[in-house]
Amino acid sequence: MAVSFLQEREVSDLCLGKPPLRSLSATSTIADALAALKNSEDSFISVWNCDHRRCKKEASEESEEEGECCGCVGKVCMVDVICFLCREDNLLSPSQALKAPLSVILSQAPPQIVVHLEPSSSLLEAIDLILQGAQNLVVPIIAPTKRSGISRRKQHQIQIQKSSSTTTTSHNGREFCWLTQEDVIRFLLGSIGLFTPLPALSIDALGIISTDVLAIDYYSPASMALPAISKSLADQTSVAIVDSDGTFIGEISPFILGCCDETVAAAIATLSAGDLMAYIDGGGPPEDLVRVVKARLREKNLEKMLQEFTILSPLASEASSASSASSSDEESSSGRMRMRSGGRHSRSSSYSARMVRKAEAIVCHPKSSLVAVMIQAIAHRVNYLWVIEDDCSLVGIVTFSSMLKVFREHLETM
Repeated sequence: MAVSFLQEREVSDLCLGKPPLRSLSATSTIADALAALKNSEDSFISVWNCDHRRCKKEASEESEEEGECCGCVGKVCMVDVICFLCREDNLLSPSQALKAPLSVILSQAPPQIVVHLEPSSSLLEAIDLILQGAQNLVVPIIAPTKRSGISRRKQHQIQIQKSSSTTTTSHNGREFCWLTQEDVIRFLLGSIGLFTPLPALSIDALGIISTDVLAIDYYSPASMALPAISKSLADQTSVAIVDSDGTFIGEISPFILGCCDETVAAAIATLSAGDLMAYIDGGGPPEDLVRVVKARLREKNLEKMLQEFTILSPLASEASSASSASSSDEESSSGRMRMRSGGRHSRSSSYSARMVRKAEAIVCHPKSSLVAVMIQAIAHRVNYLWVIEDDCSLVGIVTFSSMLKVFREHLETM
């Protein structure tokens, strides 16, 4: 029954209500990506490579082969930008580094991290693609030509008119959304009874706890964690912070870093792993750590970074915001206006207003059931859970990918 359920369900069932993807051109710079991320509520922005000559030809011919001239080639997030700025040569002049093409970041991503999939594809196909390494499945939203009667040529003209914007949501007259591992896990949870007795088994008994974890010592320089941070972003996991006895203390999570802004690169370059964990906490960087970062930037002769990055504590940020608002009111009354964010939350003071929880690691026990772990991960909007013993010693990590793998293996035995 579960097999037929997954074969009959189309990925379009999971796309209902999803917003269209905001996207950047593959020819954009890292500065373009940074600006788009700061003015978006999305953690990731899709990156597209479009052959506009071919798109124009398809539009003029009213081709039925929609969207072939455009393709999503990757995605970018704030963590990508932060890790890029942390490279030794880029620390010397961040503003110059941001002029680099976005392809520099995309080239570091794993292959096939983003895959196109038709709305009519089965959920089983989607799961197989995820298990092969895809993190995001790009799915077309129902073609507007069938709903509005607007011709493909007209849509293409509209798209050209919008092309002056840094980001767009339409490609050759079509809009797309993407599905993630979380979407699939959430959907499976809604029909969890079909997989009995699998959901009641412990993650230990199912053998889905990975002991191959990314970890760093609490007192080690945070810069030593950069390779692990990059890998955790690619694997959709996190970096554990442990003491000398292997006791789990916390984490450096790409999810939390993704809610920060580019100035966190300065903290990574100067603080220990433990101090960085406190620096990126949901409440914003403590004043004492802000002072430490500034002092160490001077010691390391990173004056450019100090000059170009405005690093504020929460109290200083509030004062700055109040001052800015007052100044803005005065300017408006004198006939001058400032650009506003259009109601979107923007990042400032090294953390984002979009952050809804503190930087606390989400953990479970080896004897936790599969369904309990699924619920816990979805409730906290994470793709993984750390597995620890009662004494807080780190056992390993369990991920959405490993959960999907055990569901897929279970289907093969039915």
